[in-house]
Amino acid sequence: MKITILTLFPEYFEGMLKTSILSRAIANGLIEAELVNFRDFTLSKHGHVDDTPYGGGAGMVLACQPILDALESVRTENSVVALLSPQGQTFNHQKALELSKLDHLILICGHYEGFDERIREHVDLQLSLGDFVLTGGEPAAAAMCDAIFRLVKGVIKEDSSGDDSFCKGLLEYPQYTKPADYKGQKVPEVLLSGHHANIAKWRREQALINTALHRPDLLESAPLDAKDLAFLEDWKESQNAGTLSMDGKNR
Repeated sequence: MKITILTLFPEYFEGMLKTSILSRAIANGLIEAELVNFRDFTLSKHGHVDDTPYGGGAGMVLACQPILDALESVRTENSVVALLSPQGQTFNHQKALELSKLDHLILICGHYEGFDERIREHVDLQLSLGDFVLTGGEPAAAAMCDAIFRLVKGVIKEDSSGDDSFCKGLLEYPQYTKPADYKGQKVPEVLLSGHHANIAKWRREQALINTALHRPDLLESAPLDAKDLAFLEDWKESQNAGTLSMDGKNR
């Protein structure tokens, strides 16, 4: 899978792409990242890529010509072009999974006061990292690249990501490692039991609890079965009574 990033600041991404998992994946040919500075395509003798907005107003607006010429130089029949914009749909795990299956994704990073509106006519979709404003599209593009690339087959082990938060519509269950007892804080007994069915049950229930506590909105669309719903109902009742501990045992 290849991601091409159109940006005024290609250096923003260099450290990320040379670090840890992404660096190894690039070296192994699993993913490819291409950085294109659209300032290189401007016809302005002064190297400008922006201009004042028609109708007046503060700030500068990115012009069509440099971005669209840069886009034309890298776009192919298999490319999907995404404009990073507050007007876009909110990026999430499901969108990352969908985009990770593409052959070629092009991300266009904005800056200044925004884009000439005509640029939007040349893209396939618009994406937003969330309901807040950044100094430019680069931080959002970096986060999206990381989320997308890690889902490409072979980049990380499938059993390492299958239980990640959001993968199954829920937040992840709690994780523990050695020592089993740290200054009186003990690992739940079930995780030390070696009983795989009980561990799986505990993890599912803890994922449900974590989600109910921290992101209850996710439960509205999560794929829950009858056992999940019954557990949540019992848990809510126990919350009211204050009888259920974090190890899943009634007290």
